[in-house]
Amino acid sequence: MSFAIALSAPDDFEGWRDAAARLAAAGIPPEAVEWNAGDGADSLFGSAPSPLPDVPPQPIPESFRDLARFAICHADSQRFALLYRLLFRLTSAPGLLSNRADADVSRTHALAKNVSRDRHKMTAFVRFREVAREDQSPAFVSWFEPEHHILRLTAPFFVRRFASQVFSILTPKASAHWDGESLRFGPGASRRDAPDGDRFEALWLTYYASIFNPARLKVDMMKSEMPVKYWKNLPEAALIAPLIRDARARMQGMIAAPTASRAARGPGYLPQVEPAGGLTACRACPLHAMATQVVPGAGPENARMMIVGEQPGDREDLEGQPFVGPSGQLLDEALRRSEIDRSTIYLTNAVKHFHFEPRGKHRLHKTPTRAHVEACSPWLRAEIRRVEPEIILAMGATAARAVLKQEVAVKAMRGRVLSDFEGRKVLITWHPAALLRLTTREEKRAAWAEFLADLRLARDIAQIPLHLPFDGQAPEKPPEAAALSLSLQSDARRPQSPRHT
Repeated sequence: MSFAIALSAPDDFEGWRDAAARLAAAGIPPEAVEWNAGDGADSLFGSAPSPLPDVPPQPIPESFRDLARFAICHADSQRFALLYRLLFRLTSAPGLLSNRADADVSRTHALAKNVSRDRHKMTAFVRFREVAREDQSPAFVSWFEPEHHILRLTAPFFVRRFASQVFSILTPKASAHWDGESLRFGPGASRRDAPDGDRFEALWLTYYASIFNPARLKVDMMKSEMPVKYWKNLPEAALIAPLIRDARARMQGMIAAPTASRAARGPGYLPQVEPAGGLTACRACPLHAMATQVVPGAGPENARMMIVGEQPGDREDLEGQPFVGPSGQLLDEALRRSEIDRSTIYLTNAVKHFHFEPRGKHRLHKTPTRAHVEACSPWLRAEIRRVEPEIILAMGATAARAVLKQEVAVKAMRGRVLSDFEGRKVLITWHPAALLRLTTREEKRAAWAEFLADLRLARDIAQIPLHLPFDGQAPEKPPEAAALSLSLQSDARRPQSPRHT
C-alpha cells in the first residue's frame, strides 16, 4: 500500500512531522510514501492525498526534530523522503544520528548547515526601505532572494529586532508581514513590488563608505562573507567596485599622513581611532547636550581583543579617552595581572556620551537607557566590523545587551563563550565599576577572581602573547582600587598556572 502525503507549504515542518510520526509508527516503509509540498518535492505522480494510519504517533527524538526543522527548509526536492527514511531507520537504530559517516545522516546535516548559512546571510543582507502611509507612521519593506525556504524560520529574528516598526519582507516564494502585534505570512512577490530607495539611502551610503578601511581590504574574504549574488539587491554594492579600485591609493595616503606619537599623548593613553562618519556630530539621543564631549573607542584596528564597557564616566567625559577614571585604573590593574598589554586591545563603550545626574558640584553616574544604547548601536557595530576582533569582552549588562542585542543576566552568563548575531565570540564579565561598589570581603575576593579568570580566558581565545612589562615585579596598585586591596593581595599569593611558570 502506498501513501501520498500533501503538505501545506515547502517548509511545513509541523505537517511533515505529524504525518511522518504516524507513518513510522504504522511501519510504512519509505519507498511507499510520496510527499507533495507544492514545490515539486517528490510529487512525481501527483497522487491524491491519502488518509494517515489510525495509530498513535511514534515519538520523535528531540535531536532529530531540531535537525529536521532546519533540513526541511532546504530547496532539495528529495528532503522529505530523506528525512522520513532517516526517521524510519531510527526506529531500529536509535544511535544512528551519532554516525556522521552514514550517507543519510551526513546528507541531512549538510542540508541543515546550508539552511543555517542562508539564514545568516538573510539577517546580514536584508535592507529595509521606508514607505510612506497616509495618516500613519511609515512602514518598511525589503526584497530578498534566499536560496532555500527560510522566511518562516528567519522572520522572528526581524520581529525581535524591529518590534516597534511595521515591516514586510518580500521574497519570490513567500512574504512576511509584521504590523507591530502579529506576524503573518503570504504569497511570494516580485522585485518591482518593493521600493527602489528611500530618503535614508544617501545617508546609509555615506556611512558605508566612511567605515570602509582600505588597509584591511581582503577581496576574496569579502566575497566569501558577502557573496556577489547578493549584491544586486544591496544599495551599497554600487560603491564596492570604486572602493576596491581606490583602496591602494587611500591606504598610501593614510600611511603618508602625519600622526601624533603615543608619547605626545602622555602615559596611559592609547592612540585614538578616528570616529566613524560623523560620530562627534551625532544627535541621535539627548545625551550629547549634557556631556562635555563624545568619547569614541581607542586602540589598534588590528586588535585581537575588544573590550566593551557601559559608557564614559566623569573623567572620560572630561578627557575624551575611554577607561581613564577609577574603573579604567582598576581595569589596568586586572590587565597587568592577566599579563595583557593594554596597547594591544581595543577599548570602547556601548554608549559614547556620559549620562549623569547633577548633584551639587558632582555629576553622579546614571545607567544608560535602552534608547541610548540603540542610538549608539550603529557606532559600536562600525567599530566591531572595523576591528573584527577574535573575542569581544562585554563588561556589564549594558555592554552585553548592546553586543548581543538581547537582555543578559551577567551573574548567570559570565564566563561563557557566546556568539553575537554575526557569529563573533563574546565573553560576558563584570564591569570594574561593579567591583568597586562591592562591600564585603567575600564578594570582593570572589568577583575579582572571576574578573581575572574572564580576562585570561579572553586572552587565551584571542591568542594574545603574555606581556610582562614589570620584569616579574608586582605592579603598583592604583589608589582607586583600594576597595579591592584584600582581593588583590589574595590573588598575588595564588600559585601560578603551569603556563606562567
